[in-house]
Amino acid sequence: MIHTVFIDGEAGTTGLKIRERLQGRDEIKVIELSKKNRKIIEARAEALNSVDVAILCLPEDVSKEAVSLIENCNVRVIDASVAYRTHSDWVYGFPEYERGHREKIINANRVSNPGCYACGAISILHPLIKSGLILKDDPVTINAVSGYTGGGKKLISEFQNTTLASNGNKAFYHYALNLEHKHTEEIRQHSGLTRRPIFVPSVGRFAQGMIVSVPLQLWALSGKPKPGDIYNVLSDHYAGQRFVVVVDKENTTKTFDNLDPEALNNTNQLKLYVFENEGHEQAVVAVILDNLGKGASGQAVQCLNLMLGLNEEKGLQ
Repeated sequence: MIHTVFIDGEAGTTGLKIRERLQGRDEIKVIELSKKNRKIIEARAEALNSVDVAILCLPEDVSKEAVSLIENCNVRVIDASVAYRTHSDWVYGFPEYERGHREKIINANRVSNPGCYACGAISILHPLIKSGLILKDDPVTINAVSGYTGGGKKLISEFQNTTLASNGNKAFYHYALNLEHKHTEEIRQHSGLTRRPIFVPSVGRFAQGMIVSVPLQLWALSGKPKPGDIYNVLSDHYAGQRFVVVVDKENTTKTFDNLDPEALNNTNQLKLYVFENEGHEQAVVAVILDNLGKGASGQAVQCLNLMLGLNEEKGLQ
């Protein structure tokens, strides 16, 4: 059986990566529009209504427009924008989120693909909050650094064009210091927090890859957990998962002085590390992922495979 897919926004960073991951797959036919027709609303509407699954790689407003164009009730949608990530009628597209969540994606008509930062933060926080090691109203801080491809074509151009006087000449910088980053509410809702975390994102001079970390003052947490408790909860939560792995203590120790944000580039993997200093009652839980992989296109293809009843790992590393 051949399944049809239309990527609305195929020319963007995420769209191109999804297309690349679907290349050469005999069971999937990607419907494409000419460059001229990509912005013609009638052509897009025809394509959106003609396929089994539409994948939207568009700005938020354009994504909402695309959804409004779909009149065929048999068309299923994966949206990679922020538009529906906190919408109660859409299934959150993180298969490893918790037991039974895969089945929700398999049966869903509408799936929202997680943000890259959010995927990392939620992979840490959701199991710890669900277990009670972190309470829903505990204060939480999240630090993160991403490759510049996470900012789309404009930011890519600024970093790759070294003649620019703005971001192009910077090695690293924080941003969204008004504490209004678009992923913050997504993180709050899907991690289970009752109050917004402090989220401090940053961009480095490397193309792709990211580290998301959550520092924990264990002595201040209501449950007074030990570092081993943190590790055990995360290990149990992700036991048996192909793409999400909690790194053992021995290999975590080897990365004390060199946690590489690019280590998982071009894969759909996400690795969690629990760094600890039990004497000081402190821990840092850190995640590595590819912002264009598990943080975007890889995750979308994983959800697509599930929705179409295909091998979940097809086309993914």
